This record gives sequence, structure tokens and C-alpha cells, in this order.
Amino acid sequence: MASTTASPARWYTVVPTALGQLTLVRDADALLGLYYPHHWYKPNPATFGPRSHEGFSGVIGQLCEYFTGRRQTFDLALALVGSTFQCRVWNLVAQVPYGATVTYGALAATLGGDVTAQQVGAAVGRNPLCILVPCHRVVGADGKLTGYAGGVGRKRHLLDLEQACRPASVPTQEALLLDLWSMPGSAVS
Repeated sequence: MASTTASPARWYTVVPTALGQLTLVRDADALLGLYYPHHWYKPNPATFGPRSHEGFSGVIGQLCEYFTGRRQTFDLALALVGSTFQCRVWNLVAQVPYGATVTYGALAATLGGDVTAQQVGAAVGRNPLCILVPCHRVVGADGKLTGYAGGVGRKRHLLDLEQACRPASVPTQEALLLDLWSMPGSAVS
């Protein structure tokens, strides 16, 4: 009798970086999570499946390039799993360019309706794909670094890296907001 072994639905690996051990979680189709040690809202590790290095070489390579200033965007299959509102916020965050920042309030205004900066902040804080969906680029109204799932020190590190390596033509926050407002699903489109 032949026996077949099903592939796990998801699996994970742990990668050492200057920001600590990053836990990467994926399934057969896409990356599902990137978590720091002591990450806010980190799912129960038992849900990550078995540990395996299979399928992570692309993301590891791109993260290495990012951390050394040689990559500004990621070309990876990502699966954002959350509420409809969270996914709307995360999709806006994904549009914030390398080296730029945007405020929670500006994202709330882009979403329209009665959305508050605090609601946006709650969604940003639950981003399961930190760095890859660059929630570190979202700041307080006065540019102050507010909470970050990996800690404000890591947020500062990522912003400093991007400032040191950013291209000469990073859009102003005003130009960025005009771009975000013109996106499908925004308050004015």
C-alpha cells in the first residue's frame, strides 16, 4: 500500500538579523508573517506549523539586500490576513515609498468616513508582515515615533536606514497623500 504525506499548511523559519531573530511564516503560496522577538500581537507560535527552511530563500535574500541599503521595494508573494478594514489600511501602508513617512491621521483621512487616527494605529499595530508592509513608515501627527510592533528602537533603526539610503526623489507627504487619495477605495475615488 502506498503512503502519502501531506505537506504542512504552513511552516516557519527563524532568521538572525541586526534587529534580532525574525520569524518568517509562509504557506505554499505566500508569506503570511514576519515577526520580531516580543512582537506585539504575535500569533501563537503553535499555529506556525513545523520549522523548515524550504521556500524562504527569496525573502531572506531580499531582506539582506534591504538591510544593506541595496533594496527599496520587495518583490514577494504576500498574503495579508485580517479584517476588511485592516487590509485596507495595510494596502495603503504598502504604498508609502522607501524613505518617506505618513501620519496615522493622513491615512485616516485618505480612508474617509469616520475613520480615526487611533483606528488606523490599531490596524497598523496588527500588521503581520512588518518591514515587508512598511508600517515603520507611519508616524504620529508631529512626526513623532509612536508605537511599533517590534519596538520603537527598531522603528528608528529602519527609518534611519532608509534615510541614509533613500533616493533623491522621495515624495513629500503632501504629494504622497495626493497619490493615496487617487487610489481605488480611497475616500475620493
